[in-house]
Amino acid sequence: MLKQTMSLTQPALSPERRLMIIAAFFLVSALTVPLWADSGTMRTLVEFIYLLALAQMWNLLAGYAGMVSIGQQAWIGLGGYAMIVLADDLGINVFVAVFLAGLVAMLFALPTAVLVFRLRAGYFAIGTWVIAEVFRLLVASSTTWLQGESGRTLAAFAEMGRNTREIWTYLTAIIIGFGSIALVYYLMRSKSGLGLTATRDSEAAAASVGIDTYRLKLMVFLLCAFGTGVVGALIYLTVLNIRPSAAFSVQWTAFMIFIVVIGGIGTIEGPIIGAVIFFIIREYLSNFGEWSFIFLGVTAVVMMLFMPQGVWGLLRHRFDLELFPVRRRLPPHLR
Repeated sequence: MLKQTMSLTQPALSPERRLMIIAAFFLVSALTVPLWADSGTMRTLVEFIYLLALAQMWNLLAGYAGMVSIGQQAWIGLGGYAMIVLADDLGINVFVAVFLAGLVAMLFALPTAVLVFRLRAGYFAIGTWVIAEVFRLLVASSTTWLQGESGRTLAAFAEMGRNTREIWTYLTAIIIGFGSIALVYYLMRSKSGLGLTATRDSEAAAASVGIDTYRLKLMVFLLCAFGTGVVGALIYLTVLNIRPSAAFSVQWTAFMIFIVVIGGIGTIEGPIIGAVIFFIIREYLSNFGEWSFIFLGVTAVVMMLFMPQGVWGLLRHRFDLELFPVRRRLPPHLR
């Protein structure tokens, strides 16, 4: 009798199982896009996906680890250049080179972390920006190999048909987009995720209970560099031409911050909602030039003042929603 009562009180689907069903539905739906969509639609979706993935990486770094960086454009630029060098100069398959470019960005992130981890709060943020500028200047000064400010053009696609190229670029974007969300989700549900949030809330307190805060922060810093580098490679897989002033532009980090702030920092759902809002706003304001950036900035300031938890934070508080259950809870019948 007791077992029957307990089974009746258990939910039909756990939050984790429900999430898996929803994720499988969206993944299958996304994979069918090349069967019916035109090239313009796929390019638009690729752009949305790489903005979403960038926001997820910045949110992991700042929202979950508490390391506010304004120099993430460094990994975008390094990832883009690494992809072109690997594909054109070393003859590696261009789509394989996209993911290897993330490893190159991670390699450069290691000595960067040694430097910036000596800084705290605002000094850390400024330090990351300064190092990104150093990378930009180094690349711009390489007038022979990397061709300086004139940039380089990806030649590896020359023998590939346009339709084939666009389909494989879209499928690569799907892997990156879903992979970025899965990375954050499974990391935050692990013991490392618990230690990471403890470190964010109070590094001294976390260290006092035996958490290796430096190791956790370094791991996340390198993971975010890898993810952002891969996205940078994807961006210039679609643009085909790369220049230091564009690849290392702080505008990329500004986009990440806006998306996360609007959607809700410290949540997985927030960057998804923020990316949708940002993409819609940008499409409607694309004809207003510099005024569009002013509007985005004002919107971000208003959100931080009156709704600091973001759109998802408001929805979660109002309707008690949680699509990505990163916190482990006891079933209702065991509480």
